[in-house]
Amino acid sequence: SHGILAISMQLYKKGAGIPAVITFLLASPWANLPITILLFGFFGIKALWFIFAAMAIAMFTGFIYMGLDKFGLIEKSKKITLTSKIEWTNIKNFNFRNSLSGVTHGAINLSNMVLWWVLIGITVAAFIGAYVPEHLFMKYLGPSFMGLFLTLVFATIIEVCSEGSSPIAFEIFNKVGTFGNPFVFLMAGVITDYTEIGLIWSNIGKKAAIWLPIITIPLVLLVGWLFNLYL
Repeated sequence: SHGILAISMQLYKKGAGIPAVITFLLASPWANLPITILLFGFFGIKALWFIFAAMAIAMFTGFIYMGLDKFGLIEKSKKITLTSKIEWTNIKNFNFRNSLSGVTHGAINLSNMVLWWVLIGITVAAFIGAYVPEHLFMKYLGPSFMGLFLTLVFATIIEVCSEGSSPIAFEIFNKVGTFGNPFVFLMAGVITDYTEIGLIWSNIGKKAAIWLPIITIPLVLLVGWLFNLYL
């Protein structure tokens, strides 16, 4: 998920609209292949609900940002004008051996970065499972609206990235027994992430950054409540 932030800012600098960048930011952590594999490993086929709900929230938020952009309530998207002819030098002079070496090196670096977060998440989840009484989860992080809100606050405070939060979300599911709370926990890492909001503030603008939690927090809590009600 950390790499998504850098990619998103580069997309914006290359000319992507603010609604598209926000949609990309919200959907990518839970609609990418490594996290999909993790979610299926922990939650089985019902992980599809998490993925589709995250994509729906991302799309809906993007549409709202389009409306905000139309009425001038956020910063204007950058207008990029191409002043030179585009050249595909790297594609024309493609070298398989060099490309394979670069991809392998990048994959190893990515694995090293992700693995540590997964181990941290598993460690925190094991600590929760061993030392946190189940009745505390039911009392404070239970399947009520207040429980969903406290789950959101809890996830905001610890701020574990998407790779590390998957094991913790599964432990919350084991303790509470509903899908709404782990969904809120997972999404909170995206919608309340200090680094993400700070990057939007500094690279795009303060209006776009402020609107992100205002729009997404009610949507995530609503979907979490529906998950608790019907799943």
